[in-house]
Amino acid sequence: MQRRKVLGLAGAGAAGVAAVGAGALALNHRDQPDPQLAASETDAEAAGAIPFYGAKQAGIVTPAQDRLHFCAFDVITDDKAALVDMLQDWTAAAARMTQGRDAGTFGAVGGSLEAPPDDTGEALGLPASGLTLTIGFGPTLFRTEQGKDRFGIAAKRPAALADLPKFPRDTLEAAISGGDIGVQACAHDPQVAVHAIRNLARIGMGKVTVRWSQLGFGRTSSTSRTQATPRNLFGFKDGTRNLKAEDAALLDEHLWVQPGDGPDWMTGGSYLVTRKIRMLVETWDRSPLAEQQAIIGRNKGEGAPLTGKLELDEPDFAAQDGEGQPVIAMDSHLRLAHPDQNGGARLLRRGYNFVDGSDGLGRLNAGLFFMAYQRNPHKQFVPVQNSLAKQDALNEYIRHVSSGLFACPPGLPAADDYWGRALFA
Repeated sequence: MQRRKVLGLAGAGAAGVAAVGAGALALNHRDQPDPQLAASETDAEAAGAIPFYGAKQAGIVTPAQDRLHFCAFDVITDDKAALVDMLQDWTAAAARMTQGRDAGTFGAVGGSLEAPPDDTGEALGLPASGLTLTIGFGPTLFRTEQGKDRFGIAAKRPAALADLPKFPRDTLEAAISGGDIGVQACAHDPQVAVHAIRNLARIGMGKVTVRWSQLGFGRTSSTSRTQATPRNLFGFKDGTRNLKAEDAALLDEHLWVQPGDGPDWMTGGSYLVTRKIRMLVETWDRSPLAEQQAIIGRNKGEGAPLTGKLELDEPDFAAQDGEGQPVIAMDSHLRLAHPDQNGGARLLRRGYNFVDGSDGLGRLNAGLFFMAYQRNPHKQFVPVQNSLAKQDALNEYIRHVSSGLFACPPGLPAADDYWGRALFA
């Protein structure tokens, strides 16, 4: 790894490290010592900073933040060294930004007036706001749609990263699906999340381009028992039975890739499925409450299954009404998505609401940006989605318009590591 990158990484990983002189070489302003290295860990914690380094990537079981900016990038270089160089730069920038610092060592205003700043500046004065950056690699990074192995890594593509099948009722738009690299930025301040993605795109110029991106607000699931269950844009609590950070045994079983599951570089990582789901909110809003509750399988107020009183009550799928019909309908979302109906398959969901303006016909372009992490999408997401796509009564009110699949490696143990090192070594 180049010397300047080691310095940049160490700057975010170890507060209080002494600055290193530029030496006898004529270096540009990116190579100079970091003036922010003196910031203490206590200061970072006070600003809501989440550690960047660790055995797992932050942003998966991290308690879900309020805001999202997800971005899928296409790699436009065939030069492996250039791609690795960019990933090293990205890692250094990510490590800094998650601690509330500028993307570069001199930042938005500290460098030469004759050179572009190495930070865009819109987050100046803002704290870290719980920012996490989580990276994943898409199927087309390993082999393009034309079958080209650009970087000599096709043999390292995990079997679990096989392309998702086309599901019934899919209306996917290619321009907002897929991607070679996916980066999830979550924070409690939308400007902090946008700033992070913007700076990665800036650093990657000439090596990657933005394929598509998605802003999200109002998380639609909780990933910790310290969080209340939120509501989606249909007004129902969402993700009641989501996996939680505290469920260590369940996470090992359903979330984290285990030794022997696939290539070693993915052990300890997870697979991310993204789906942009357009909600036909105007049609839903004209539906009777009883019909809405029957479609979901829960009551709208408490979020309890229709066979219970409290949100966390276990649904009784055998219960019948006075006419001998199931209380929880056979085509209800709750029944079809429940682990008991899908061989025990469970997901860790991290979705967000979105409103992308209007569609030009007087309707909100709104819905759910679904994100789910799992140990193997073909054993977890695929069977669940197949069941939902074929039978779910909710399909009358939703459209799946985007899809993505990314292999998210484990975390970085120390500041001399970088995103993708084990894959590209």
